[in-house]
Amino acid sequence: MFEKGSVMDGAESQPKRPPRKSGIVVPNQPRWHQRLVAFLIFLIEFLITCTLRVRFDDRAGIAAGQVRGPVIYCLWHNRLALCMFIWRRYCGRHLRCNGLAALISASKDGALLAATLEQFGVQPVRGSSSRRGAQALVELSSALERGVNVAITPDGPRGPMYRVQPGVAALAQLTGATIIPAASHISRKVTLKSWDRFQIPLPFALCEITFGTPLTCPRDATEEQRETFRTQLEATLKAITRD
Repeated sequence: MFEKGSVMDGAESQPKRPPRKSGIVVPNQPRWHQRLVAFLIFLIEFLITCTLRVRFDDRAGIAAGQVRGPVIYCLWHNRLALCMFIWRRYCGRHLRCNGLAALISASKDGALLAATLEQFGVQPVRGSSSRRGAQALVELSSALERGVNVAITPDGPRGPMYRVQPGVAALAQLTGATIIPAASHISRKVTLKSWDRFQIPLPFALCEITFGTPLTCPRDATEEQRETFRTQLEATLKAITRD
Protein backbone atom coordinates (compact mmCIF):
# COMPACT_ATOMS: atom_id res chain seq x y z
CA MET A 1 0.00 0.00 0.00
CA PHE A 2 1.14 3.56 -0.79
CA GLU A 3 1.03 6.20 1.97
CA LYS A 4 0.19 9.90 1.57
CA GLY A 5 3.09 11.89 0.23
CA SER A 6 4.45 8.86 -1.64
CA VAL A 7 5.42 8.61 -5.33
CA MET A 8 1.74 8.29 -6.33
CA ASP A 9 0.93 11.71 -4.87
CA GLY A 10 4.01 13.21 -6.52
CA ALA A 11 2.91 11.89 -9.93
CA GLU A 12 -0.55 13.39 -9.49
CA SER A 13 0.92 16.79 -8.62
CA GLN A 14 3.12 16.92 -11.75
CA PRO A 15 1.75 18.93 -14.69
CA LYS A 16 0.25 16.90 -17.49
CA ARG A 17 2.29 16.69 -20.68
CA PRO A 18 0.67 17.98 -23.87
CA PRO A 19 -0.39 15.26 -26.32
CA ARG A 20 2.35 14.32 -28.76
CA LYS A 21 1.89 15.81 -32.22
CA SER A 22 1.67 13.52 -35.22
CA GLY A 23 4.29 15.49 -37.17
CA ILE A 24 1.93 16.03 -40.09
CA VAL A 25 1.67 19.68 -41.11
CA VAL A 26 -1.76 20.64 -42.44
CA PRO A 27 -1.55 23.39 -45.08
CA ASN A 28 -3.78 26.45 -44.92
CA GLN A 29 -6.96 25.75 -46.87
CA PRO A 30 -8.63 28.34 -49.14
CA ARG A 31 -11.50 30.25 -47.52
CA TRP A 32 -14.71 31.19 -49.28
CA HIS A 33 -13.53 34.68 -50.21
CA GLN A 34 -10.26 33.26 -51.59
CA ARG A 35 -12.21 30.84 -53.76
CA LEU A 36 -14.29 33.77 -55.05
CA VAL A 37 -11.14 35.75 -55.88
CA ALA A 38 -9.67 32.63 -57.51
CA PHE A 39 -12.70 32.35 -59.79
CA LEU A 40 -12.37 36.02 -60.78
CA ILE A 41 -8.65 35.52 -61.51
CA PHE A 42 -9.55 32.52 -63.66
CA LEU A 43 -12.03 34.59 -65.70
CA ILE A 44 -9.63 37.51 -66.14
CA GLU A 45 -6.74 35.28 -67.17
CA PHE A 46 -8.93 33.37 -69.61
CA LEU A 47 -10.05 36.61 -71.27
CA ILE A 48 -6.54 38.06 -71.45
CA THR A 49 -4.88 34.91 -72.77
CA CYS A 50 -7.48 34.66 -75.54
CA THR A 51 -5.99 37.88 -76.96
CA LEU A 52 -2.31 36.91 -76.75
CA ARG A 53 -0.11 36.30 -79.76
CA VAL A 54 2.18 33.34 -79.04
CA ARG A 55 5.39 31.89 -80.42
CA PHE A 56 6.78 28.59 -79.18
CA ASP A 57 10.47 27.68 -79.27
CA ASP A 58 10.38 23.96 -78.53
CA ARG A 59 14.03 23.03 -78.01
CA ALA A 60 12.92 20.10 -75.85
CA GLY A 61 11.11 18.40 -78.75
CA ILE A 62 7.78 18.06 -76.94
CA ALA A 63 5.66 18.38 -80.11
CA ALA A 64 8.02 16.06 -82.01
CA GLY A 65 7.46 13.28 -79.48
CA GLN A 66 11.04 13.32 -78.20
CA VAL A 67 9.89 13.63 -74.58
CA ARG A 68 8.20 10.76 -72.75
CA GLY A 69 6.05 11.66 -69.78
CA PRO A 70 5.46 12.18 -67.01
CA VAL A 71 7.89 15.07 -66.64
CA ILE A 72 8.72 17.92 -64.26
CA TYR A 73 8.21 21.41 -65.71
CA CYS A 74 10.34 24.14 -64.13
CA LEU A 75 9.68 27.86 -64.59
CA TRP A 76 10.55 30.90 -62.51
CA HIS A 77 8.06 32.09 -59.90
CA ASN A 78 7.45 35.42 -61.66
CA ARG A 79 6.17 33.56 -64.75
CA LEU A 80 3.31 31.83 -62.91
CA ALA A 81 0.63 33.99 -64.54
CA LEU A 82 1.23 32.21 -67.85
CA CYS A 83 1.78 28.66 -66.60
CA MET A 84 -1.80 27.47 -67.17
CA PHE A 85 -1.92 29.11 -70.58
CA ILE A 86 1.30 27.30 -71.59
CA TRP A 87 -0.09 24.02 -70.30
CA ARG A 88 -3.41 24.27 -72.13
CA ARG A 89 -2.05 25.60 -75.40
CA TYR A 90 0.98 23.35 -75.79
CA CYS A 91 2.17 20.85 -73.18
CA GLY A 92 -1.17 19.24 -72.42
CA ARG A 93 -1.85 18.75 -76.13
CA HIS A 94 1.46 17.17 -77.14
CA LEU A 95 2.50 15.14 -74.10
CA ARG A 96 0.31 12.27 -73.00
CA CYS A 97 -0.30 12.26 -69.28
CA ASN A 98 -2.92 11.98 -66.56
CA GLY A 99 -3.11 15.67 -65.78
CA LEU A 100 -0.94 18.18 -63.97
CA ALA A 101 0.04 18.70 -60.33
CA ALA A 102 1.76 21.86 -59.10
CA LEU A 103 3.82 22.54 -55.98
CA ILE A 104 2.27 25.43 -54.01
CA SER A 105 3.28 26.94 -50.69
CA ALA A 106 1.40 25.69 -47.61
CA SER A 107 1.00 29.29 -46.40
CA LYS A 108 -2.14 31.47 -46.39
CA ASP A 109 -0.97 33.18 -49.59
CA GLY A 110 -0.48 29.77 -51.17
CA ALA A 111 -4.11 28.91 -50.40
CA LEU A 112 -5.29 31.54 -52.91
CA LEU A 113 -2.95 30.23 -55.62
CA ALA A 114 -4.06 26.66 -54.88
CA ALA A 115 -7.71 27.65 -55.29
CA THR A 116 -6.87 29.41 -58.57
CA LEU A 117 -5.09 26.37 -60.01
CA GLU A 118 -8.02 24.18 -59.03
CA GLN A 119 -10.18 26.35 -61.31
CA PHE A 120 -7.95 25.15 -64.17
CA GLY A 121 -8.24 21.51 -63.12
CA VAL A 122 -4.73 21.36 -61.63
CA GLN A 123 -4.00 19.33 -58.50
CA PRO A 124 -2.18 21.54 -55.94
CA VAL A 125 0.48 19.88 -53.78
CA ARG A 126 1.15 22.07 -50.74
CA GLY A 127 4.66 22.48 -49.37
CA SER A 128 7.99 24.31 -49.57
CA SER A 129 11.57 24.04 -48.34
CA SER A 130 10.59 25.63 -45.01
CA ARG A 131 7.25 23.95 -44.39
CA ARG A 132 5.83 20.52 -45.26
CA GLY A 133 8.72 19.86 -47.65
CA ALA A 134 9.16 16.14 -46.98
CA GLN A 135 5.42 15.44 -47.26
CA ALA A 136 5.21 17.41 -50.50
CA LEU A 137 8.12 15.41 -51.93
CA VAL A 138 6.25 12.17 -51.23
CA GLU A 139 3.03 13.51 -52.81
CA LEU A 140 4.82 14.76 -55.93
CA SER A 141 6.61 11.42 -56.31
CA SER A 142 3.27 9.63 -56.04
CA ALA A 143 1.76 11.91 -58.69
CA LEU A 144 4.59 11.16 -61.13
CA GLU A 145 4.15 7.43 -60.51
CA ARG A 146 0.48 7.81 -61.51
CA GLY A 147 1.49 9.43 -64.80
CA VAL A 148 0.72 12.99 -63.68
CA ASN A 149 3.04 15.75 -64.86
CA VAL A 150 4.42 18.11 -62.23
CA ALA A 151 5.07 21.88 -62.36
CA ILE A 152 7.50 23.55 -59.96
CA THR A 153 8.77 27.11 -59.50
CA PRO A 154 12.28 26.25 -58.26
CA ASP A 155 12.97 29.72 -56.81
CA GLY A 156 9.67 29.93 -54.93
CA PRO A 157 7.89 30.69 -52.76
CA ARG A 158 10.22 33.33 -51.25
CA GLY A 159 13.34 33.34 -53.39
CA PRO A 160 16.04 34.39 -53.87
CA MET A 161 14.88 35.34 -57.34
CA TYR A 162 16.27 33.13 -60.13
CA ARG A 163 17.94 30.81 -57.63
CA VAL A 164 17.05 27.11 -57.96
CA GLN A 165 16.41 25.48 -54.59
CA PRO A 166 17.67 21.90 -53.92
CA GLY A 167 14.22 20.30 -53.67
CA VAL A 168 13.62 19.94 -57.41
CA ALA A 169 16.94 18.09 -57.84
CA ALA A 170 15.98 15.71 -55.02
CA LEU A 171 12.62 15.02 -56.71
CA ALA A 172 14.28 14.38 -60.08
CA GLN A 173 16.77 11.98 -58.53
CA LEU A 174 14.14 10.13 -56.49
CA THR A 175 11.73 9.61 -59.40
CA GLY A 176 14.03 9.57 -62.42
CA ALA A 177 11.64 11.98 -64.16
CA THR A 178 12.91 14.33 -66.85
CA ILE A 179 12.97 18.06 -66.08
CA ILE A 180 11.90 20.46 -68.83
CA PRO A 181 12.99 24.07 -68.20
CA ALA A 182 10.45 26.64 -69.44
CA ALA A 183 10.51 30.43 -69.74
CA SER A 184 8.40 33.19 -71.24
CA HIS A 185 9.07 36.66 -72.59
CA ILE A 186 6.12 39.09 -72.66
CA SER A 187 6.25 42.18 -74.87
CA ARG A 188 3.66 44.16 -72.86
CA LYS A 189 3.24 43.45 -69.18
CA VAL A 190 2.78 44.81 -65.67
CA THR A 191 5.69 44.05 -63.33
CA LEU A 192 4.81 44.04 -59.65
CA LYS A 193 7.11 45.32 -56.91
CA SER A 194 7.32 41.91 -55.24
CA TRP A 195 10.47 39.94 -54.39
CA ASP A 196 10.29 38.12 -57.74
CA ARG A 197 9.05 41.08 -59.84
CA PHE A 198 5.94 39.10 -60.80
CA GLN A 199 4.86 39.58 -64.42
CA ILE A 200 1.25 39.98 -65.58
CA PRO A 201 0.64 40.02 -69.36
CA LEU A 202 -1.44 42.80 -70.88
CA PRO A 203 -4.07 42.12 -73.57
CA PHE A 204 -2.77 41.57 -77.12
CA ALA A 205 0.82 41.13 -75.96
CA LEU A 206 3.30 38.94 -77.82
CA CYS A 207 4.42 35.99 -75.68
CA GLU A 208 7.48 33.99 -76.63
CA ILE A 209 7.53 30.63 -74.84
CA THR A 210 10.80 28.69 -74.75
CA PHE A 211 11.36 25.10 -73.63
CA GLY A 212 15.00 24.36 -72.84
CA THR A 213 17.02 21.18 -73.20
CA PRO A 214 15.57 18.39 -70.99
CA LEU A 215 17.66 17.41 -67.97
CA THR A 216 17.80 14.15 -65.99
CA CYS A 217 19.38 13.57 -62.59
CA PRO A 218 20.90 10.06 -62.13
CA ARG A 219 19.21 7.93 -59.48
CA ASP A 220 22.59 7.10 -57.94
CA ALA A 221 23.83 10.71 -57.90
CA THR A 222 25.99 11.73 -54.97
CA GLU A 223 25.35 14.92 -53.02
CA GLU A 224 28.06 16.65 -55.04
CA GLN A 225 26.57 15.44 -58.34
CA ARG A 226 23.11 16.58 -57.26
CA GLU A 227 24.49 20.05 -56.56
CA THR A 228 26.10 20.07 -60.01
CA PHE A 229 22.73 19.14 -61.49
CA ARG A 230 21.06 21.96 -59.56
CA THR A 231 23.49 24.54 -60.89
CA GLN A 232 23.09 23.14 -64.41
CA LEU A 233 19.31 23.53 -64.18
CA GLU A 234 19.71 27.08 -62.86
CA ALA A 235 22.08 27.98 -65.70
CA THR A 236 19.71 26.48 -68.30
CA LEU A 237 16.73 28.45 -66.96
CA LYS A 238 18.72 31.68 -66.88
CA ALA A 239 19.93 31.09 -70.45
CA ILE A 240 16.36 30.99 -71.81
CA THR A 241 15.08 33.85 -69.62
CA ARG A 242 14.71 37.37 -70.99
CA ASP A 243 13.27 40.17 -68.87
